[in-house]
Amino acid sequence: MNSLNPTTKSVRIFDTPEVQDFLNTVAGFDKTEGNERAKEILHRLLSDLYKLIDDFDVTPEEFWQGVSVLNALGAETQYGLLAPGLGFDHYLDMRMDAEDAARGLAGGTPRTIEGPLYVAGAPESEGEARLDDGSDTDAEAMWLTGQVRDTQGQPISRAKVEIWHADSKGNYSFFDPSQADFHLRRTIYTDADGRYRARSIIPSGYGCPPDSPTQQVLDLLGRHGQRPAHIHFFISAPGYKHLTTQINLAGDPYTYDDFAFATREELVVDARRIEDASEASDRGLEGPFTEVVFDIELAATSETELQQRHKRPRALEDG
Repeated sequence: MNSLNPTTKSVRIFDTPEVQDFLNTVAGFDKTEGNERAKEILHRLLSDLYKLIDDFDVTPEEFWQGVSVLNALGAETQYGLLAPGLGFDHYLDMRMDAEDAARGLAGGTPRTIEGPLYVAGAPESEGEARLDDGSDTDAEAMWLTGQVRDTQGQPISRAKVEIWHADSKGNYSFFDPSQADFHLRRTIYTDADGRYRARSIIPSGYGCPPDSPTQQVLDLLGRHGQRPAHIHFFISAPGYKHLTTQINLAGDPYTYDDFAFATREELVVDARRIEDASEASDRGLEGPFTEVVFDIELAATSETELQQRHKRPRALEDG
């Protein structure tokens, strides 16, 4: 897609009755069938786009180049990758933060974006689990621990902690066929003290493929497509607000320059490298490893809807 031509504003037709009537027809306002909310939303979207064409004097060549990019995004199923890059995921989080504030649901570990790479049905365990299968020989061992508490500091027993992250090359199982099913994906129920323990490997950050349509869009904006090393979480328990979040490992060059806008200061966690052989042996490990501690606070709520994660298409998840 080429850069936009200087705006000439030689033709402005958006506000004419002919165009406004046409928009109403395109949106189906003259039909009794269909979904009224869908009609209203599409009418608003098309109105904004039609006006944009007028305001920026978008040429047919530019329009069809844009359509070509949309086709490529669909063919490579990259809308879920581009959406956070254009800030949609973070904007939805900002709205949910505002909704929580309006409800008086203050406190708790902050949310941040889910991303497109969750897979339902990971194996479940009590208290602790091993996420990796030992196949990633380039990776360093990681010992990930934490406690789930309420906002008064009391532990929450049997909280459901779902964890998923990339391998040392920045790839995720299911989407990377070279990895075994559910590699680096587990669900752990906290013990009586609200604690969870996970043996895994240090993940790597990743970047959008350089020749991808997502990166093509980012190039137009002068932006990179890199993400820092991070670990995803869903945390839930009856009577508490469901939490979707992720932690960034401190020290990554993209920790505070994440193309997906997922970084929040409270979610940047130190990764402590431990070289003591006896401490490694106590964890069932050989050689140096990295310890990551992430404690989680859940806010109480009686609203059943808030205790569930929002519905969206997810791999292997019904509904």
